[in-house]
Amino acid sequence: MDAETALDDAHFDYCPWDFAGRASAGQRATQDAHQRRLAESGARIGQRCYISPAAGVFTDTLRLGADSYIAGHAYVTGEVTAGDDCTVNPYATVRGRITLGDGVRIGAHSSLLGFNHGFAPDRPVHRQPLTAKGITVGDDVWIGSHVVVLDGVTIGDHCVVGAGAVVTKDLAPWTVAAGNPARPLRDRRAQGGPRRDRVVSGDLPGGLSDNLSGDRPGDPSGDLGDAVARFADRARAQAADLVARCWNPDTGRYADRPGAPATVRAHCDAVEIADLLLGSPPEQLAGDEHAARLRALQDPGSGLVPEFAPDGGPGVLPAPAADGWIDDGTAEYHVLAVGYALDLLGSRLTQPVHVVRRMTAGQLLARLESLPWRTRTWSAGAWVDCWATGAHRNLELGVEDGEPGALEALFGWLTTRVDPWTGMWGTAGSPAAGRLQLVNGYYRLTRGSYAQFGLDVPYAERVVDTVLAHGRDQRWFAAGRENACNVLDVVHPLWLAGRRGGHRAAEVREWAEERLTRALGRWRDGAGFGFGPAGEGGGGPGREPGLQGTEMWLAIVWLLADLVGVADRLAYRPRGVHRPEPARSPWFTTPG
Repeated sequence: MDAETALDDAHFDYCPWDFAGRASAGQRATQDAHQRRLAESGARIGQRCYISPAAGVFTDTLRLGADSYIAGHAYVTGEVTAGDDCTVNPYATVRGRITLGDGVRIGAHSSLLGFNHGFAPDRPVHRQPLTAKGITVGDDVWIGSHVVVLDGVTIGDHCVVGAGAVVTKDLAPWTVAAGNPARPLRDRRAQGGPRRDRVVSGDLPGGLSDNLSGDRPGDPSGDLGDAVARFADRARAQAADLVARCWNPDTGRYADRPGAPATVRAHCDAVEIADLLLGSPPEQLAGDEHAARLRALQDPGSGLVPEFAPDGGPGVLPAPAADGWIDDGTAEYHVLAVGYALDLLGSRLTQPVHVVRRMTAGQLLARLESLPWRTRTWSAGAWVDCWATGAHRNLELGVEDGEPGALEALFGWLTTRVDPWTGMWGTAGSPAAGRLQLVNGYYRLTRGSYAQFGLDVPYAERVVDTVLAHGRDQRWFAAGRENACNVLDVVHPLWLAGRRGGHRAAEVREWAEERLTRALGRWRDGAGFGFGPAGEGGGGPGREPGLQGTEMWLAIVWLLADLVGVADRLAYRPRGVHRPEPARSPWFTTPG
């Protein structure tokens, strides 16, 4: 190697952005060979990427989108997924469970540490267990030099983090933050052009309806955005008390509301609410004790989590079906609720979800064909949600399916069975029956499959058409008739299907504004949200405020606010069952 070539190679270590325009044919061949070696270890690298041979890249999983680079002397380990146009500059450290959106810039000498180390006094630090909640960074984010981002943090889209900051808590989209610990300084849009917060007046709780006087699209802090911010401040101030009212110190368990029986879901909802509003576990127990109690509920034979018995003791599951599955809707939902509550506590399930692991691809396809797609689409979608979430949890534990290809078989079946006219699974409904079952089933199905695995939903524009038509059905969405389940089953598909395009965006925004205003008015001081009137068949805990209603409506408020463009004013972002980011990276794309 001559001196000029050696100098050029070192130049690319520190200035990798020059590689595409200045590298010689020989240097490109060397880079291609380097990327092939990484690919042999499982890395997936997009077009026009550069990874410096001087970088320490020792990942369990590496997904690097197109036009991205990793500069010299960067240190990259763990499970790292990055979108297009991402940059890891010299001497940066990216370790643990890290998910980066598109257009993320990580400055020199910065550290994203998506894992943590225990330091309990019972053993030396070098023998302490590691935990990993992971770090999620949205699209179009600039992380300056010498920044440290700690495990469990989500940095929203379009954020800027100033040099030297230590980010210990989530940053809402568009935040400009700096300092140790990092604190929000301003909204990035305030200096880059007007926001489009459209004013909506309505029945807001006391103090929230001030200054709702007319359209002021150039005001970056007023109107509905102000109402959202005041609501979030109120909810945050009352969060600890509304969780505490549902704790029974005699039994050491949570109930949905005072006087109701203790349930597994109530414990999970308490964890979700405390994490969302307080950034910590519920204060009734230490975080490790919360996690230990939830882990202990898992049935070792099936991997499911049964409900408590009527006397409060351990629950009992029914006998398995011929294919090994155990039909118990409550236990199926607990795969979601307990798994994500443990995520928030920095833990995970102890056992695999064995009923998923043992199901062969053939048994899975037979089960899918037998689900009640024409009569009870919600139940069919809920089953897919559970099975796919169980597969995610098993992958998390490093457990292989009983027969390879079951997860691919699921997505293959869904892709070939989706209705291109509605974008959904099941019957299209009728004027008499409406689309309730169709849309509710769509939410549950896509939540656990496409959304959880980071895949684009098929026929997204048709989905928006179908969901908007259902969302205008006054049987379910007139004032006073809405419940958390039905609103969530509309807003999540609108959010999910609308991420990649603007199909009927003005109508979606109008629908979301009206529901957001109504939702803010449902808050009950000291008690939270009620679920709402019973759904079809009498489902749901009813109108009285409780943990389930509060957990669901807090997520709904975020989704609605994001559709309207004011989610940053909430200063929270769901990280559990209703998280907007996928829990796993996609490994293939779907048509449509």
